[in-house]
Amino acid sequence: MRIDVITLFPTMIADQVRFGIQGRAIENGLLQVETWNPREFSEDRHRAVDDRPYGGGPGMVMQVQPLCAALRAARVDGEPAPVIYLSPQGRRFDQTRARELAGLERLILLAGRYEGIDERIIDQEVDDELSIGDYVLSGGELAALVVMDAVTRLLPGALGDADSAQEDSFMDGLLDYPHYTRPEEIDGLRVPDVLIGGDHAEILRWRRKQALGRTWIRRPDLLESMQLDARQQALLDEFIREYEAGN
Repeated sequence: MRIDVITLFPTMIADQVRFGIQGRAIENGLLQVETWNPREFSEDRHRAVDDRPYGGGPGMVMQVQPLCAALRAARVDGEPAPVIYLSPQGRRFDQTRARELAGLERLILLAGRYEGIDERIIDQEVDDELSIGDYVLSGGELAALVVMDAVTRLLPGALGDADSAQEDSFMDGLLDYPHYTRPEEIDGLRVPDVLIGGDHAEILRWRRKQALGRTWIRRPDLLESMQLDARQQALLDEFIREYEAGN
């Protein structure tokens, strides 16, 4: 997969993708990341990329010409590549969208700055707008890195264990179950007996129940949008009884 990022701060992207899963994916030829700085495409003699907004108001707005020129350069090989603008006005980025993007060969991420970008770019060049949360960042670079990380770990071969991504939170619409490692007891706190008993069927059942229960406690909105089958509902009911008895 190739991801191109349009950004005024290309080193922010280049430095971060050297680490962890993304770094290994690049080394193994699974991921290619390219950056394009609109300032290098500006026709202004001062390499300006922004100007005051029409209608007045605070801040500056990124101009059409430098951004469109950078987008044309990113598309130079002619391969189809949807353009995604990282924006607080976009729809919420989630695991479902990450899976969709991971199935693409090419992707262009547009990271804005200042008060945003000229709306005509969105109208003519942008295929989708994504937001990573209901808050405002100084620029789209951090959001782009979040999207890139979530997508990269879903690429076949990117993770050391092929099952790791399938067991992540949100892959089946639920939060992840609790995880434990050695020692079995520390400061009086023990690992649940079921996890060290060796019964894999019971371990799987416990994990499913905990995932359902944790989602019920922390993100009930996720459960409201799901259609639980009879087995899942029974596990959730069991968790709720145990939870209420303990509280």
